[in-house]
Amino acid sequence: MVQLTPNSSFSLTLRLKIPNQAGMLAKVAQSIAEAGGSLGQLDLIERSRQFVIRDISVDAASTEHAEEIACAIRQLSEFGIEVLDVRDRTFNLHHGGKIHVEGKIPLRNQEDLAMAYTPGVGRICNAIAQKPERVFDLTIKGNTVAIVTDGSAVLGLGNLGPEGALPVMEGKAMLFKAFAGLDAFPVCLDTQDTDEIVETVKRIAPVFGGVNLEDISAPRCFEIEARLAQELDIPVFHDDQHGTAIVSLAALLNALKLVEKPLESIKIVINGAGAAGVAIARLLTKAGASTLVMCDSKGIISCDRPSLTPEKQAFAVETGGTLADAMQGADVFLGVSVPGVLTPEMVQTMAANAIVFAMANPVPEIQPEQVKGLVAIMATGRSDYPNQINNVLAFPGILRGALDCRAEAITTTMYLEAAQAIASLVSPTELNPEHIIPSVFDPRVAPAVASAVQQAARAAGVARR
Repeated sequence: MVQLTPNSSFSLTLRLKIPNQAGMLAKVAQSIAEAGGSLGQLDLIERSRQFVIRDISVDAASTEHAEEIACAIRQLSEFGIEVLDVRDRTFNLHHGGKIHVEGKIPLRNQEDLAMAYTPGVGRICNAIAQKPERVFDLTIKGNTVAIVTDGSAVLGLGNLGPEGALPVMEGKAMLFKAFAGLDAFPVCLDTQDTDEIVETVKRIAPVFGGVNLEDISAPRCFEIEARLAQELDIPVFHDDQHGTAIVSLAALLNALKLVEKPLESIKIVINGAGAAGVAIARLLTKAGASTLVMCDSKGIISCDRPSLTPEKQAFAVETGGTLADAMQGADVFLGVSVPGVLTPEMVQTMAANAIVFAMANPVPEIQPEQVKGLVAIMATGRSDYPNQINNVLAFPGILRGALDCRAEAITTTMYLEAAQAIASLVSPTELNPEHIIPSVFDPRVAPAVASAVQQAARAAGVARR
């Protein structure tokens, strides 16, 4: 079994009272290292001649591992080292929620109140009633996105319901704001009925300039997106589908440059036939891929299998088999499925200069350490390995561009152009097996994607500005 790497999602802050003597802090650091933790930031809280109080951040690999680290530190009590407090940094970060609403203008006096609210606001209401498109200029609508979920497919955790989904939607709102300057708000619906979701979103749409669908299980997500896109005149974007597909295509385009293989002639295996897997297959096909083998938990999706959904049927091949069968001679593996499903033995049967994108989170289909020397390029969905395939490279810029040109819809060409824009940010001199995709913190990403989306929208005739 591959040892999981400590990471900040399981990090602790330990408040320790340590004797003010030489070597005591070193004992703490050694104990953390021996327990397999990764030492982070050290903050001095208080110092006297007798003792020092410090907050020490430590990364762990799991909740259980974090407790093991805390226990190891408690055992240093024989040296006079006292554990005053143990805090889960991730839970602390979420305490009270991660977002809030704040007015853009101060209300300092009666004049401000008269303009921002009654009676002055009545003039604005009438202006919008007489010319409805002014709602984009005179309200939050032109810069606001609804993040809509029913909580039926939260991350890789399953059906947690609307309350369980809310922390993810808050995080999404933070990302929209940080990377694209968009105001986004969670809309977690207490229904998993397709008709009810569609009708609810249609009724709240007047407030929002765009809709980002999130964590809605397949196959319902396909119908919900299609119906809303048809019935609303604002852009509707399902990030679990298209965000994943756009960034995967961008990374693959650059990876193929390194191995000198054309997209049109390679064999691609996609493991996972949910929202992300189907969307990746669709976008790769539009980009020119011609040989795709899609697998689900039962193996290769083939025509002889009964009760296939229309989405799976579209990619069914003649001959079935296992994932191991599919991997033979494959140039590319794209995983959006479950941890550990791909083995080194399967990878060894791939074509020369193989490319593996194992994007299951938090544990990929195969750990990068297991295929070192077996593949030309490896990517995951994790931030602690090179080549992170992360949707945040796509969705902020997609919605930013769509709202800026007041797009009525988002087209496949807009997805393709967004992928090209992301890929282009890695220059030929920078491109290497451990750098096929820009950093999520690269400030050029969202503007480049937004610009590409606007150009494609105007070319397609769906831009109103």
